[in-house]
Amino acid sequence: MANESLKEAFQQILPKIISSVSPDSIMDVLFSKKLLIEDDYYRLREVSVARDRCRDMMSLLHRSSHPQMFIHLRLALLNEYSWIVDEIDEQVPSLTSQLQQLRPNCSDIGKILLIQYT
Repeated sequence: MANESLKEAFQQILPKIISSVSPDSIMDVLFSKKLLIEDDYYRLREVSVARDRCRDMMSLLHRSSHPQMFIHLRLALLNEYSWIVDEIDEQVPSLTSQLQQLRPNCSDIGKILLIQYT
């Protein structure tokens, strides 16, 4: 359910993603998590124009049957493209509270570091 809602939200802002995201680091994360198979990963790497590579990547992800593909995509975008994640979260408010658990909170990181060093 969460993955399908995120999939729809990503599709709604697809033009922004294609024009704004350089997909290389996203592809690397998805490949490292075995969400992109080797053939697809290397085929995408051969596309020379970043927008075309991003478009091809998103098309491939939308055809994926992986039950958590768009959850992982959201996480992969979090560091470099947090504004896209924010826009996605605004479109799927019922999931926002659940997904916020997957977003590191600076105060929580501070607490974890404090506990580790005391």
